Amino acid sequence: MANSEYDYDVLVIGSGPGGYVAAIRAAQLGLKTACVESRETLGGTCLNVGCIPSKAMLHASELYHEAHSGALEKFGIKLTGAKLDLKQMHAEKSKAVEELTGGIEFLFKKNKVEWLKGRGAFESAKSVKVGNKTVTAKNVIIATGSSVTPLPGVDIDNSKHVVVDSTGALELPKVPNHMVVIGGGVIGLELGSVWLRLGAKVTVVEYLDKILPGMDGDIRKDAARIFKKQGFDIKTGTKVTGCTVKGKKATLTVEPAKGGDAETIEADAVLVAIGRRPNTDGLALDKAGLETNKHGQIEVGHDFQTSVKGVYAIGDVTPGPMLAHKAEDEGIAAAEFVAGQQGIVNHDLIPGVVYTYPEIASIGKTEEEVKESGVAYKVGKFPFAGNSRAKTNRDTDGYVKVIADAETDRVLGAHIISSLAGTLVAQVTQAMEFGTTSEDIAYTCHAHPTHSEAVKEAAMAVQGKPIHM
Repeated sequence: MANSEYDYDVLVIGSGPGGYVAAIRAAQLGLKTACVESRETLGGTCLNVGCIPSKAMLHASELYHEAHSGALEKFGIKLTGAKLDLKQMHAEKSKAVEELTGGIEFLFKKNKVEWLKGRGAFESAKSVKVGNKTVTAKNVIIATGSSVTPLPGVDIDNSKHVVVDSTGALELPKVPNHMVVIGGGVIGLELGSVWLRLGAKVTVVEYLDKILPGMDGDIRKDAARIFKKQGFDIKTGTKVTGCTVKGKKATLTVEPAKGGDAETIEADAVLVAIGRRPNTDGLALDKAGLETNKHGQIEVGHDFQTSVKGVYAIGDVTPGPMLAHKAEDEGIAAAEFVAGQQGIVNHDLIPGVVYTYPEIASIGKTEEEVKESGVAYKVGKFPFAGNSRAKTNRDTDGYVKVIADAETDRVLGAHIISSLAGTLVAQVTQAMEFGTTSEDIAYTCHAHPTHSEAVKEAAMAVQGKPIHM
């Protein structure tokens, strides 16, 4: 229980996926715990305005597209007059968010985690001001997440529904005729997909020469091809230099990233999705004896402790990919370290998923990274066109790519484009956690007919002997 010197054993600042999980785990381990959160609801960006509402809109827009586009007719399902009720779509999304954020509040009560409502700012390494009250804690875990990176010259105003960030793009009251997405990364492509399916023309402007920065080269190239086939207009190697808004229209000025003539693009909605930056403003980190690195992140050791004893940091405010599941695992590990136990996160095996249709998932190293490391390697690929379940479902876009060490056969990475990629990548992640070889996957029995057989066949392809190709 709490040391009498302090109000709490553990004070977590932020209730996103990292923070709320850290608070629950700390409480489960017998530590008196409180969590600071200024929003009206728990769950941070992810549950309130990020992962969860965007998946609700992605799923709903997929269903609408299926019903509206005639895609079901080949299965003998003839629908006429399918109409979009955007207000109801938003209502269902909000209901899902409400259920999940309420679920965290229930878990806090169940685990006796106290919710301190307000913004937190350090007064010292052991004391934090929350609203007008100061509380003390033996250990503090910073889990304040990230927010949208602004783009100079492009002013976001979600209330006007013209130039918006990811939060505003989830709340548009009507389908824009033309949406321009600035940034060809995960968030831009997911939210662009929603509005494309609902009827908007969508143009993606990406500064780099390919979309999906950081992903495997083959995946980046083939994903772009699939998205273009769906109707995306993708302009790579292009930078936005300015934006003016008149009434309900925006005019963007763009030019080639390497220099060249400028042109203008008119749009009804502009989504700024060029990345996210750590939330440290207003925390008064200096009063705790902390500073950030050149990327604005808080550096931590293997135990998630900062340079100041008793102050920990997890999730998007620390180096590494800004992913909810990374933050969750770090939250559990940090709480376990605080409790004197051994926390474990394997940062080499954090899967990444793009929830477009098809989904795109990645684990381990890209082929480019393996090549750069100088390790001899083999690649096995298997297309879903050769997978019986995908073929039957008329769901054949994509493939599984497995990269293995040429000498040891140890799997170094896997990259998947498939409607079920996000689920399929879990198998490879777990296998890699156990140091698997491609032969191990190839000789593991997979149920038939399933999409997962493509993972088995890609592993067989590393061995040079897939059956169905």
